[in-house]
Amino acid sequence: MLMQAKPSDEGRTVTELARRAQIVDAAIETIAELGYSRVSFAQIARRAGLSSTGLISYHFAGKRELMERVVERIYGEIGAFMTERMEDQPTARDALRAYIEGNVEFTATRRTQMKALLDIFVNGDLHYDTESERTVLSPIEEILRWGQATGEFRDFDVTVMATTLQRAVEGPTFLLAANPDLDLESYARELVTLFDRATANKE
Repeated sequence: MLMQAKPSDEGRTVTELARRAQIVDAAIETIAELGYSRVSFAQIARRAGLSSTGLISYHFAGKRELMERVVERIYGEIGAFMTERMEDQPTARDALRAYIEGNVEFTATRRTQMKALLDIFVNGDLHYDTESERTVLSPIEEILRWGQATGEFRDFDVTVMATTLQRAVEGPTFLLAANPDLDLESYARELVTLFDRATANKE
């Protein structure tokens, strides 16, 4: 998936960008395997096939910056994946279904990335603030308001519904930690049915 250049990438050569991407990939895999608290530059360097940790320090100011790039990478992949799933949905109801199924599908097919992301936020020092929450909820709220405007959805508090839905689609990331064999297709079907009924305008 193509990623937009971040401010920290500006002015870097193609070789430098490739090396940074290699380190980020190795960091994701290492965090998913060992956990955030046990990850060191030495372990990441070994997984990336680097000769020394100095190559990581050259490209990243410290662990915090590297973790920020890891989170940006995963969020970028989620965004690209969901944009593709959400394109050309003819109705709000279809869009809501696509949003639920797409999020669960991403978790099912990108388990390493999602495991790493979860561990960073649970054990790391990255800050999730009010603005971050608004950014996450905004696409869902747009779908819900669309459905209310067209009469597909009943009148309800959009923020409450959006927050509940977002926490529901985030659920598999936590559940997989305890049950790797969780049937995510069934999980997605149940969520689609649940929110279809919760939002439906029965008038």
